[in-house]
Amino acid sequence: MAELTLQPIRRLFFKAGAKRVADKAAEALIARMEERSLKIAGEAWNLARHAGRSTVMKQDVKMAEKLVKERK
Repeated sequence: MAELTLQPIRRLFFKAGAKRVADKAAEALIARMEERSLKIAGEAWNLARHAGRSTVMKQDVKMAEKLVKERK
């Protein structure tokens, strides 16, 4: 089940200039965002644990994003 809802994603499309947005288009973007976010969140958690912390920090997310991007 998707954690994100359609309406905020539709607003992103509208901000980007779209006049109309099909539900399937919003659902496709949600799926992609959740997939990528889950990879980044998992890597950020690994980095926090490696640093001996139980709290994920901003720097963990930034580093995790770079690591995930490099693995593409």
